[in-house]
Amino acid sequence: MKKLLVSLFMLASFVMPEFASAALGQKPATVPQASPSPSATAMSSAPASARPGDVDSIEHILAAVYDVISGPAGKRDWDRFRSLFYSGARLIPTRRDDKGVASAHVITPDEYAQRGQAFFDREGFFERSVANRIETWDTIAHVWSTYESRHAKDDARPFARGINSFQLFNDGSRWWILSIYWEAEDSTHPLPEKYLK
Repeated sequence: MKKLLVSLFMLASFVMPEFASAALGQKPATVPQASPSPSATAMSSAPASARPGDVDSIEHILAAVYDVISGPAGKRDWDRFRSLFYSGARLIPTRRDDKGVASAHVITPDEYAQRGQAFFDREGFFERSVANRIETWDTIAHVWSTYESRHAKDDARPFARGINSFQLFNDGSRWWILSIYWEAEDSTHPLPEKYLK
């Protein structure tokens, strides 16, 4: 149990640095919100060209996201990661504080890559989808993707589970990620059985 709590703390801290100080009983720093200015809609580095097989279907772009962040401790292919996201895309992790108050933290793909690599340098991380609910119409798609996270690919039990909510866009030539918004389950908010199939 202690190892599980430490793992969850480390995972949350790389995405939300204020989580670490709050968990240690310190006052969390003020978190700047995303700016509506034009510069906020562009990633700090231009994405590399995507692998055609990563973006030709909804199923493939989902698989590419899970694949690119997964692996033993070490470097990730952040150019491949960035190539999956539309300009101005956002990642939005959520959490509850010690009083149960929920909050969301908006970050860019570049910020995720910078914070994530520090965690991935120290820890193996393997995340996979266990169930996907896909809704599409014309150029838009929404995917409710139940995930499991492990430190090693063959770990018997995940150290974390939750829901990734993907918003996707098809420009006529490929699929793009507009946002990934997620919440991890906890003891007071377990995943409903219906989202595990």
